[in-house]
Amino acid sequence: MDKILNYLISSFTILAFSANLSGQDAVKIKRLTEPVIFDGQPNEAIWTSLEKFPLVMHRPNFMANPSEECDIRIGYDNEFLWVSAKLFMKDASKIFAVTKKRDEMLFDYDAFGIILDTYNDNENGLAFFTAPTGLRTDYTVSNDASGNHETAMNTSWNTFWDVKTTRDDKGWYVEMRIPFSSLKFKPSGDMATMGIIITRNISSNNETDTYPAIDPKYGFMATNKVSQAQTIEIQGARPKKPVYISPYVIGGLSWDWKKNDPETEYVKNDPYPDKTYNAGIDVKYNINSNLTLDLTANTDFAQVEADDQQVNLTRYSLFFPEKRMFFQERSSLFDFSLGGRADNLFYSRNIGISGREPIRIYGGARITGRLGKWDMGFLNMQTEEHESTPGENFGVLRMRRQVINQNSYVGGIITSRMGMNGTQNLAYGVDGIFRIFGDDYLNVKWSQAYDSESGKSLNSLDPSFILASWERRSEEGLGYRINYTYSGKEFNPGIGFIQRGGVQGVNGELLYGWFPGEKSKLHDYNINVRAERYTRIEDGNLESMTISPGFEINTKKNLHTEISLQYQKEGVFFDFPLSEDIWIKAGEYSFLGFEGSINTSESRVISVRGEINGGKFYDGNRIGVQVMPNLNLSSSLKLSGGYEFNRIWFPDRDNNNSLNIHSINMRALYMLNTKLSATVLVQYVNTEDELIGNFRLRYNPREGNDFYIVYNDLRGLKRLDSYPRLPDFFNKTIMVKYTHTFIL
Repeated sequence: MDKILNYLISSFTILAFSANLSGQDAVKIKRLTEPVIFDGQPNEAIWTSLEKFPLVMHRPNFMANPSEECDIRIGYDNEFLWVSAKLFMKDASKIFAVTKKRDEMLFDYDAFGIILDTYNDNENGLAFFTAPTGLRTDYTVSNDASGNHETAMNTSWNTFWDVKTTRDDKGWYVEMRIPFSSLKFKPSGDMATMGIIITRNISSNNETDTYPAIDPKYGFMATNKVSQAQTIEIQGARPKKPVYISPYVIGGLSWDWKKNDPETEYVKNDPYPDKTYNAGIDVKYNINSNLTLDLTANTDFAQVEADDQQVNLTRYSLFFPEKRMFFQERSSLFDFSLGGRADNLFYSRNIGISGREPIRIYGGARITGRLGKWDMGFLNMQTEEHESTPGENFGVLRMRRQVINQNSYVGGIITSRMGMNGTQNLAYGVDGIFRIFGDDYLNVKWSQAYDSESGKSLNSLDPSFILASWERRSEEGLGYRINYTYSGKEFNPGIGFIQRGGVQGVNGELLYGWFPGEKSKLHDYNINVRAERYTRIEDGNLESMTISPGFEINTKKNLHTEISLQYQKEGVFFDFPLSEDIWIKAGEYSFLGFEGSINTSESRVISVRGEINGGKFYDGNRIGVQVMPNLNLSSSLKLSGGYEFNRIWFPDRDNNNSLNIHSINMRALYMLNTKLSATVLVQYVNTEDELIGNFRLRYNPREGNDFYIVYNDLRGLKRLDSYPRLPDFFNKTIMVKYTHTFIL
C-alpha cells in the first residue's frame, strides 16, 4: 500500500501548491489563574483578563457589523477548555428559545457555539453548541463540510462536556467547559495547535455572526468549514486519561402474532409474552491524547430511534442512516465514499442488522485517533448466527494523512467480512484528495473487492471501482463538479453499500451564482445544470441519463426555493415492480418532468418544507406532493409531521393501471427540561398497510447515564377486507434500559 500511496503523492505533486488559507498569526489562549464558578453567569473578574473574540456578520450582509453586541472569551485550566459568552439583545423578548432537546440542530434558532479543528488538519472538526434553554448539541464535521449537512455532519456523535446558560432583560449568557479528555489532539512539544470557529445566531434578524469572517460563497455549510478556522495555540494542554466504564441492563416483554401453517389465521406465538433481559458493557480508554480505545461486549441498541419509513419508486435499494451510538466515534475517519449520495466501502449498518432485523453483537473493539502523521481507525466486531445468516466477523482498517498542502490527503482502507461457515469477503481501497488551486479539488479513488462465493480474480476490472472527480467548491461565480465512476459487475464489498453496480459513466454540475449585496432582499441565487449518464458494463447499453437545468434562490429571511426541469432516459434491464400489480417492463424509456421545493425559516412558531414533482414516468405519468410542517409551540412542546402523496398512472396500458401512495408520519416531542424528554412517532404507508408506533422516554441526568423506556407497536389497518383477518397488531414490545457510566 505504501508504494501505491507514494505513487499517488508523486503523481499529483506537480499539480498542487502549498496553501495557508488563514494567513493569520495564531491566537494564544490564556490560562485561567483563578477558578470559575460554573453557573452560566460569566461575571468573574478573571474573564475580563482574557482576550475578547470579535464577531463579524456572515449573513445576511457579509462583513457588516453584528446587529447586537456580544462579549466572548476563551481560557483553559489543567482539565477544561472554558468558553464564556455575553450575548446581548436590545429587545430580549425577541430571543427565540423553543427547544430543550439534546442534539437539536440550531440552524435558524438563537444559538451560540464553537467548532474546534483539534488536529488543525483543515478537514475535521468537533462542534459544541447551545441555546438559551441550556441544551447541548454536539456533532462532528468531516471533509471540510463539503456537500450537504447530512453527509458532512454526524449529529449522532456525543461526548462529555457541560454548558450552563442564564437570561435577563439584556440578553442571554453562556459558560461552557469542555474536558481536554474529550478533545483528541496532538501537541507538538508543549503546544497544542487547533483551529476554531465561533458562531452566534440571532433568529429575530435571520442573522449569523462568526469569528473569523467566513465567506458565504461556500454555501449553507460555510460556517462549519474548518479550513477557514482561526488557528489558536494552547500551551501545556495535557488531557487526563480517564477510563469510562458503561455497563447496561435491559429488560422487556414482546408479543407476536403470525400466520399458522395452513395460513388460515393469525395466532400468538406463545400464550405468554416473550421475556427479554440482558446486560452488557462498553469501555472507553484514552490511550493518549491522540488515540482512543473502545471495547464493547454483548452490545444492544434497543433504545435507538426508529427508522423513518421511505417510499421507493426506483429500482435501487433504499439507504437508511446509522443511528447507533457505538459507531459514531470519529465515524468520518472510516468514510470511503464511492461517489454516490450514500455509496461507501464501509456501511456500519451491515454489522448487527439483517434487512431491518437486529442481530446480536457478541462484542468488538475500535481504536481511533492519530499515529504520527496518520489518522487511523480500526474496528473489529463479532455477531452471532441469525436464521440463514451465519455468525460473522467484521473488520475495518482506515489510514489517512495530509500531504503537499493543508487541504490534500492520501489514504487507504481494508475491510473484511468472514462468515463462520467459511465465506470470505475482502475489500481494499486507496484514495487521494488534492487542493490544486483556489477552491479547485481533485479526488481520485481505486478499490477492489474479493468474494469467495464469486471467486473473481483481482487481476481484472470486474471486481474493481474507479473514481476521478474535479470540483470547484464555490457558490459565487462559476462553480462546477464532474465525476467519472466505474463500478465493476463483480464489485461487491461485503461491508459496503452500493445502490447500483456494474455501471460506468459521468455525472456533474455546473452553476453560476450571485450574492447581490446589502441592499437586496435576496441573499444569493444561482442557475445550474445537473447531468449524468451511466451505461451498463454487462451489455454496454444505457442504464440511466438525466439532464436537469434549475434555478435556486435564498432570501435574507431564510426562505429557500428551487425549481428544475428534468429530462430522463432509463434503460431497464429487468422487469421491476412498483407494487404487486404494477410492473415496469424491461426496455428504454424517455420522459420529461419537473421538481420544485420551498423551505421557510425555522426561526418562527410555524415553519414548512414543501416539495412538488410531476411529469412523465416511464410509460405513464406521475404527480407527487410532500408537505412537512413544524410547530414550535413552546420550549417544551414541538410537533412535526409529514405527508407525501404520489399518484402514478398508465393510461396507455390495457388495464390502465394506477397507484396512489399515501405516506404519513407524525412526531410529538415533549421536553420537561434538558434532561428528561419523551417522543411519540407514528408512521403509516398505505401500500404496506403498516401502522408503526414508537414511544421513547429518555432521562439523561448527565453524559453517560441514560434511562430509557421504549414502546414499539406494529399493526395493519385493513382488517375487514383481508384474509386471513388481521390481528389487532403484529407485534408490540416494551423495553426498559439503563446505562451508567463510571469514570476512573
